[in-house]
Amino acid sequence: MTRVLAAGDRFIRASLFRDAVAAAVPEPVEIRELEFAWPDEPFGRVAEVDEASGDEDQVIAALEGATAIVTQLAPMTERVMAASPELRLIAVSRGGPTNVNLDAARRLGIRVANVPGRNGIATAEMTIGLSLALLRRIPLAQASMLRHEWRGDLYRSDAVGGEVSGAVIGLLGAGAVGGHVARVLAAMGAQVLVFDPYLPAGVLDGVIERVADADELFRRADLVSVHARLTPETRHIVGTEAIARMKPGAMLVNAARGGLVDYDAVAAAIDAGHLGGAAFDVYPDEPVDFSHRLFAQAAEGKDVVVTPHIAGASRQTAERAAHGVAEEVRRYLAGEPALNPLVDGER
Repeated sequence: MTRVLAAGDRFIRASLFRDAVAAAVPEPVEIRELEFAWPDEPFGRVAEVDEASGDEDQVIAALEGATAIVTQLAPMTERVMAASPELRLIAVSRGGPTNVNLDAARRLGIRVANVPGRNGIATAEMTIGLSLALLRRIPLAQASMLRHEWRGDLYRSDAVGGEVSGAVIGLLGAGAVGGHVARVLAAMGAQVLVFDPYLPAGVLDGVIERVADADELFRRADLVSVHARLTPETRHIVGTEAIARMKPGAMLVNAARGGLVDYDAVAAAIDAGHLGGAAFDVYPDEPVDFSHRLFAQAAEGKDVVVTPHIAGASRQTAERAAHGVAEEVRRYLAGEPALNPLVDGER
């Protein structure tokens, strides 16, 4: 009987993986379960892979005799793969499989597949929520109520927030997340600008205005939301110079990757009164350094909204991820090509 390891965590539980595989695969399979402590305990680097939970020996032991593993965070290092001679498929329930040594999988002939876009809707909705929180000053208003302060002055003309309708909102990137944000904000009445050199012609026509470069987007937008991939070229794409080009009082949202934004530059621009506010769900280092000026600004009542990297976390994200990797197991056992192949292995 084929053995599958369901290596879950406290977001995508091993039992969710197990049930999804059992439902997807028509023939009986033996499903062994393993569960890691993330997110209660941070993930990190394990040997040569990043954003992993658990340790190599634990995974090697659980993989004994397994043909496939479905997982989000198991450290799939070269050592783990080499010590698991019957392993043929690694199905990773995430878009960025940084916990898998793809080069080693290729050398060893192990198929690797992932689930791109699993959290696109959740991240898009969180981005919209962060934008609304900034524009309507929701955290500031709630904080005053929790202090038992009735802030009637927040209705003053110099204290009220703005609306999405009629605002110029600039998106740096319009893929699975940014595209959904664009459609929703446009439906709410925003003028949506997009800079994305990789967006195919015709996509989002009638919804967005494409701009020629990032500089134009920074100059024109009332609020900029970041949706680019993190590469050496996009690191700190929102830095001191870009922020200086933004309108006085403009706002910034980042629920993509912390490395896309220079957070020191953001804090300085908020203190200087140039930026009207910022909302972040991602940070350069996680867990964060709470001594950073941004957190003090949020505590002081400035328009700074901070959340602990939860944009992609929804029940539906976990379910889509589990069903996605279960489908990859079904395809492998049926002799079909992977739906989302990263490595086409034939061990």
